[in-house]
Amino acid sequence: MRTRRGKLLLVLAVVLVVAGTGWGVGTLLRSPADEAAARKPPKPSLVTVAVERRKLVATVVVSGTLEYGSPYPVSLAGVVGGSESAQRATRAPRRGTLAEGAVLMEVNGRPVFVFSGTVPMHRSIVPGAKGADVQQLQKALRRLGYRAPATGVFDQATIAAVSRFYAKRGYEAQQPTLELRQSRDDLLRAVRTAQEVLATERKALDQGKDVLPLKVRLANARHDLREAEQTLKSARAQDHTTEDEAKVEAAESTVRSAEENLLAAQQELAQAIATPTPAPTLNPSPTAGPTAGPPTDTRLLELRVTNARADLAAARSALERVLEEVENARAKRLTELTKNVRVAREAVVTAEQALRQARQLSPVRLRVANAQSDLAAARALLAEFSRTYGTTVPPGEVVFLPKLPARLHKPTVKAGDLVDKSIATVTSSTFVVSGSVDVAEAERLKTGLNASIETEAGTIVPGAVTSLGGRDAKGAAPVTITPASMRGLKKLAGAPVTVRVTIGATDQEVLVVPAAAVVTAADGRARVQVETAPDQTKEVEVRTGLSADGAVEVTGDLKPGDMVVINGA
Repeated sequence: MRTRRGKLLLVLAVVLVVAGTGWGVGTLLRSPADEAAARKPPKPSLVTVAVERRKLVATVVVSGTLEYGSPYPVSLAGVVGGSESAQRATRAPRRGTLAEGAVLMEVNGRPVFVFSGTVPMHRSIVPGAKGADVQQLQKALRRLGYRAPATGVFDQATIAAVSRFYAKRGYEAQQPTLELRQSRDDLLRAVRTAQEVLATERKALDQGKDVLPLKVRLANARHDLREAEQTLKSARAQDHTTEDEAKVEAAESTVRSAEENLLAAQQELAQAIATPTPAPTLNPSPTAGPTAGPPTDTRLLELRVTNARADLAAARSALERVLEEVENARAKRLTELTKNVRVAREAVVTAEQALRQARQLSPVRLRVANAQSDLAAARALLAEFSRTYGTTVPPGEVVFLPKLPARLHKPTVKAGDLVDKSIATVTSSTFVVSGSVDVAEAERLKTGLNASIETEAGTIVPGAVTSLGGRDAKGAAPVTITPASMRGLKKLAGAPVTVRVTIGATDQEVLVVPAAAVVTAADGRARVQVETAPDQTKEVEVRTGLSADGAVEVTGDLKPGDMVVINGA
């Protein structure tokens, strides 16, 4: 019984295996018609997206690095101090903030100061130097409270201000070096030697037998001229000579005597007329009064008066003649003295010409001329040297930075190093994000656009685009974004950040469709296809607005939820 059951189960298993194998082979072996039917494309269908109402914000993403802005390499324009020996840093630049007038470093024990300015230091500023760099230094000193003119000339007032500035910071302004002092002493000795040679040659010229007599003659002529001029001056200051004054005094005395005689005669005549002569009486009575006699005879007195008048007139006439004679004599005397002066001057000129000619013809004259030329050359060299001699500002002792205060970011020399290259890099004291975008994206950016800066930790800081550069060799355009605040960023210097620059945004919610749904027809108008029923659409004309992230703002006969076609399958 058990054997029959086993046989039955075995047969059943064989049947099942054969049937499964047949079914499997049947599925693998298909006819050509079946293959063609299997490869037939599916029935076309529409790909649609619903119309949305939302705010649309267009951004440009910039990947950059957070760092201090405006990096500026600093190097020295020349030597520090007055020596051309090896320039070795004795105090290295240190990280930190640099204010105007600060000591950046020391080279060979001399300071290197920083000032604000756009004109680079490029030469030694020496006494008398003129230029924009000098005026820039003067303005910096004025800002620091040191009285200096702003004339652009390195004059004594500016030198005094520089000396006070150095002293205030514990240094001495650069004075002439030993070599310069020795050079100046050599030039002074050369001038003195030339003066001595010229004096010797002139003495030899004046002592020559053909020159000495003429020199004596010139001295005599000049003496005579001085005497003639002095005599003329004295004569002009004196109205009359002693003899003339005596003549005038005698004539004036005669006039006064004649005036006195006339006055006495007139008084005597007047008295005689006023007092009549009394008549004589035979028997005078004590009680009888005087009786009038005949009139007084005044003819003699009148004759005296007439003669006195004639004498006075004659005396006055004589005085006038004396005065005229005296004045004529003075004029004649002045004329003669003036002529004497002219003659003396002519004699001086004649003597000078004769002496000059004799000196020119003398064999010693050439030596005198050479000595004069040597003296002029020595003086010119001394004047040129002295023009720039004194307190100076060596080219390496001042560094002008475009903006202060600044941050010394990275020193590149250490104490003991030779200073023959860049010494440090300074930056502004504010952070910026430096990145780049492709040219197409750069055309959508402009300075002033708002941006959001996102750190790796997820912190978001607002900012703005502050600068855009031209395309570089790789076809990218540099972009600089400045954070609105540095709070929380100081520890992130050098960290990568992502910046989203907002290039446009809608003021409120608007209808938005995918950009792929908008098609521009042959008439230039934009349209979308709206699904009205399964596999059925209609065209709707729209006006497009802001686009961002693959979406575009539209206005037209649409409403949220409408299904627009973006692709036909």
